[in-house]
Amino acid sequence: MDSYSITYTPVIAATFLGIGFISLTLLIANLLAPRVRTRGKERIYECGMPTIGQGWSQMNLRYYLYAILFLIFEIESVFLFPWTVVYKGLGPFAFWEMMLFMSMLLFGLVYAWRKGVLTWE
Repeated sequence: MDSYSITYTPVIAATFLGIGFISLTLLIANLLAPRVRTRGKERIYECGMPTIGQGWSQMNLRYYLYAILFLIFEIESVFLFPWTVVYKGLGPFAFWEMMLFMSMLLFGLVYAWRKGVLTWE
């Protein structure tokens, strides 16, 4: 075996052990869980009191837009933090590459702002 496969053997083994343990736990829980469905279990229950009105409510779509924008900028920070750690050894090309990446994200934010995504009505 070459050094590459020897280096990653513990990582691969831990991954398979983790997946196997989780799969086995879910399988055992599924086999041992009771399957009795009664009418009381099917009823909507909240805070110890019967519900008033509909059991289902609709959520405003604006929450999803905020969540997607948050995820986009969260992923940007995931790429930005490792880049800052190794910045000195990368040179000017990496700097301009990151500026291009950040300018595309800034363009996306300005576009969303101009389209009115960030205004709550």
